[in-house]
Amino acid sequence: MRPRLVFVHGIGGPRDAVAERETLLRALGDGARAAGHSRLAAKLLDGSGVDARFAYYGDLFADPREAQGAAVQDQKDAEAELLGALLLDAVDERLADVPDAHETRVLRRARAQLAPEGESQGTGNAVRQVLNAANTLMALPGLRRVGGWVSGAVMLHHLGQVKRYLARKEDEDGLGIDRRIRDRVARELDPDGATVVVAHSLGTVVTFETLHHHPGPVPLFVTLGSPMGMRTAVRPRMRPQPLRVPAAVGSWLNFWDRDDFIVGQPRLERCVAANDAAVLPVSRRVDSDGVWAHPAVKYLAQPGVAGPVAEAIEAAAAR
Repeated sequence: MRPRLVFVHGIGGPRDAVAERETLLRALGDGARAAGHSRLAAKLLDGSGVDARFAYYGDLFADPREAQGAAVQDQKDAEAELLGALLLDAVDERLADVPDAHETRVLRRARAQLAPEGESQGTGNAVRQVLNAANTLMALPGLRRVGGWVSGAVMLHHLGQVKRYLARKEDEDGLGIDRRIRDRVARELDPDGATVVVAHSLGTVVTFETLHHHPGPVPLFVTLGSPMGMRTAVRPRMRPQPLRVPAAVGSWLNFWDRDDFIVGQPRLERCVAANDAAVLPVSRRVDSDGVWAHPAVKYLAQPGVAGPVAEAIEAAAAR
């Protein structure tokens, strides 16, 4: 029986689940080949080496207001609070990493817009501050070109998915969008056999929470560009608290890139406790080509990322 591999995507617009799965498999295959796993790389592409699934939930974020292209300026101040905290976490973490002079100027300006001194919090101020900061951040190298975010408003629209997931508001059926998203991910996991899971961005938060209720073994959990370490916007809003490695996880590798603006505190072992098997996240830095690196394919094409995934798949197949 082929071992199962599940990809869980992150923030962004609508996508073709089949095409996305194939794109991720190709990137993983390139990375696996570079890591010395050429035979498995070929099997990834022809489907003989793994039962690859793509857990898609992006359509759940669609609502009438978004479909009509509602402007960021029309949102209530309360809805901008989490987005502002998320951006502020990201900016502060970036500043702590001693960026170059140009990047420092951009980040400091954005921070001043997010947390202005002596300005009242009147109606519309929070939305305006967050939007201004997002537009300022567009000056960061690669953020616009590689990220595909043509404006600060588009960036906030996508980051708003993190806000909506963590808000956990119930719909008319008594279910929150967070529960519906986790159900989508849970359906792709093997309840009995081994599942290797690769999650990206918001998907790392979703998958972490899903795996706490998953009965089957997960020999390897890989997180790419995770915002889980953001100390104000994300970490305290996750469940269950305190954060602890899910019991099903046998190994957890957390990869982050210096050029990935979405990553907050990248070393998750500092804020996530071990499970009963003493498994902790192991964080490893990877370096891309010096431009914005948040897309999952940028990570998967790295041999340091793809190699451990390939080894976990091969080990699961040999059992």
